[in-house]
Amino acid sequence: MEHHLTVIIVAIVALGVGAQWLAWRTHLPAIILLAVAGLLAGPVFGLIDPTAELGNRRPSLISLCVAIILFEGGLNLQLHELKVAAAGVRRLVYAGVPIAWGLSSAAAHYIGGLGWPVASIFGAIMVVTGPTVIMPMLRQARLNRRTASYFKWEGIVNDPIGALLAVLVFQFISFQDLGISGVARGLGWALLSGGLLGGVGGWLTGMAFKKGMVPEYLKSPVMLGLVLVVYVLSNQLQSEAGLLAVTIMGITVGNMRLAGIQDMKRFKEYITVMLVAVVFVILTADLDREVLGRIDWRGAALVAAILLVTRPATIMLATIGAGMDIRDRLLLSWIAPRGIVAAATAGVMASALANRATEIGGPDAALLAADAQQLLPLVFAVIFATVFFHGISIRSLARRLELATGDQATLLIVGASPWSVALGAKLTEINVDVLIADSSWQKLRSARLAGVPVFYGEILSDFAEESVEISHVGTVLAATSNDAYNALVCTALSHEVGRSKVFQLPMGGGDDEDPRAVSRPLRGQQAFDSDSVFERLWRLHVRGWKFYRTRITENYTYSDFLRDFPAEAIQILLLYADGSFRLMSPADTREPAVGATILYFAPERQVARERLDMDTDSSEPAPASA
Repeated sequence: MEHHLTVIIVAIVALGVGAQWLAWRTHLPAIILLAVAGLLAGPVFGLIDPTAELGNRRPSLISLCVAIILFEGGLNLQLHELKVAAAGVRRLVYAGVPIAWGLSSAAAHYIGGLGWPVASIFGAIMVVTGPTVIMPMLRQARLNRRTASYFKWEGIVNDPIGALLAVLVFQFISFQDLGISGVARGLGWALLSGGLLGGVGGWLTGMAFKKGMVPEYLKSPVMLGLVLVVYVLSNQLQSEAGLLAVTIMGITVGNMRLAGIQDMKRFKEYITVMLVAVVFVILTADLDREVLGRIDWRGAALVAAILLVTRPATIMLATIGAGMDIRDRLLLSWIAPRGIVAAATAGVMASALANRATEIGGPDAALLAADAQQLLPLVFAVIFATVFFHGISIRSLARRLELATGDQATLLIVGASPWSVALGAKLTEINVDVLIADSSWQKLRSARLAGVPVFYGEILSDFAEESVEISHVGTVLAATSNDAYNALVCTALSHEVGRSKVFQLPMGGGDDEDPRAVSRPLRGQQAFDSDSVFERLWRLHVRGWKFYRTRITENYTYSDFLRDFPAEAIQILLLYADGSFRLMSPADTREPAVGATILYFAPERQVARERLDMDTDSSEPAPASA
């Protein structure tokens, strides 16, 4: 039995992680592939039966996983984002929650045909907008900071509120003698326990870290353990208040400017990716094939109402007079994907309602049991519909509403020198998005005069974190004269951009493997070639070298280019027909395909005599064959 259970757990983990990897490769929403994996393993082929294998341990396992997921979400919420979205976020919480609950409950009753008890719980679950789903969508859509902050805060804050509301409604149904005052007391206890245990507990933990009371190697494990303790203690004070407590704890710790917080965030993110995969596969594998087949036209109509009526009405009513841009309100009215917390809450509530129906008996019990069986499939239907339709439409709709910054990924050049400014000017000329960052206003002067976008300040500062849309940066080139600082920039930004997309100029010592140089794992990818050190690039720029470009065609191949290419010239960048690009690097040996354009740095006069030149930079006209 234990051996079989081990195989099942490993299979669930493998399916979940494999689905997330496939989502990365195919650029599909991960939650869709996770659901498909669970459905195939469970209802379709019957390979996994979580209820039979895990038994009574399943709800507890799911609850602990969701608690860690919400803590990680709160850890990534930055209070400075509220500077541009505070009024709207407050409306989405204290006005949006009751409106969404009321409208969704009414739709579930009058359209979906559910009785009021289950309809009210369904409406509470519909309050949530899954952060585990909306975050990848935001990266895909490249929204501006203000609009993205609305989605992030609504998703993280409303998730525990919706789960808590569903529990309070269930308690009201189960113990109706509590009345409205009992439900209000429950909500008050939840807020009190969440504030004290989450807020104060998070602050005390952060202070202990600041004072060195916990060694570095234990910070992440200690934090994880305390999150689980806070979750359990808060639940002892008020059922399901733990979700709110861990969310508040995450927000508190995430905004204390702790040293090493990025390492802790990374550790929690890795765990969260694993837990999301496990929980979603378990929930979808646990669906009953017969119950799924019972979703009739009323269920389909309810899903349509949630997408097309209740969500738009909620946003438009809740944000009246909030000073929000109408474009933000329109995008929020359509985009509201439900995710892991909605699924987990529905799974817990469906079981609790079924047990309650068994306890009360009589004719009402049969109706309650029938409705309880419909709850989880209906919630999953909403999850599938919202993730699919919102996932495929958010990018195009954001562009039409002019809330996105464009499809092209930006090249961030750290360090303003005469050479890097000339490169930025050339890239701007050929419609490559570029941003030059430097802490010297004087060094940025020539870039500003050339019309190149600039960031004035330290790129690793808190101000840069608030000001630079790092989610829109696709490639980083650290091009200062300090090799160690270049390595620091690459290490700091690699988590956001990707290790394969952060580059730095070659080390100035000449020997890339010098053991006295910055350690290889701490550096970025080497840009260009081993001779392209900072001093040489500056010297060549002063000698009159310029940037040129050549397009590879069927008649003029890459081999022809290399034959004509000046021996001392430097290949800089490869620009594709769709506007994407990649920096040239010794580690990347792929040959440019037909249609690609090579940007390179070469002496002006020598290039002017060659067929390579396709620009008007040279004093001599480019050959007709080029």
